[in-house]
Amino acid sequence: MIGSLTRPLADLDWNDTPTVEAATSKVLEELADNRDLLHTLAHRVPGDSRLNNLSEHYDILDKLVLHDDPAGWRLRLHVFLPGYYDRPHNHRWTYSSRILRGSYRHTLYGLDDILDEDMDVAGLQPYMVRTEKAGDSYTLHHRMIHAAVAEPHTVTLIIRGPALKDRFLVSDRDTGRSWWQYGAAKEDPAEAEKKRMGKTRMQEVLSNLSDWGLI
Repeated sequence: MIGSLTRPLADLDWNDTPTVEAATSKVLEELADNRDLLHTLAHRVPGDSRLNNLSEHYDILDKLVLHDDPAGWRLRLHVFLPGYYDRPHNHRWTYSSRILRGSYRHTLYGLDDILDEDMDVAGLQPYMVRTEKAGDSYTLHHRMIHAAVAEPHTVTLIIRGPALKDRFLVSDRDTGRSWWQYGAAKEDPAEAEKKRMGKTRMQEVLSNLSDWGLI
């Protein structure tokens, strides 16, 4: 369905941030402008068991997986719910984002060679604080530490590259704690099932996206 549009993503070096940005920004721009295609992609998710199982619901975030590519990258819609905030963390993958609705305060803390379970979390230094708003896009390398605080019902379109490491570190500036989180391959099945998006919630997400004129 989106094969010709996304063909340039198949052979990307996901460690090469400028190249990833150049390729993914074109795809995200085309998808953001083609609401009919986004509508089709979003509404096929409930009938696709693979995409259905990958889509997740948390108390402050919904993740709708629109495409899971054999090359290892995924296309996702994120809906940030009231109360959403991030703890400073890195990622297992490089990703690109385009904001479709709303905004969030985005803080960058530097590269993850300073991350450690025993680090002084309160001492993390913000090196850039900016506001990502509707129409903005960016690419973030998997080694960058960042966090976000979103307006309720902010929506972003994400191209998430293949996983380049097994785990990532999450830190909490309020408690001073840090801990490792792992990919689905090492996740407890009960935990995975707990966050899987159910049919009722998925229909609510699709209905909201339609009401907002995004799909």
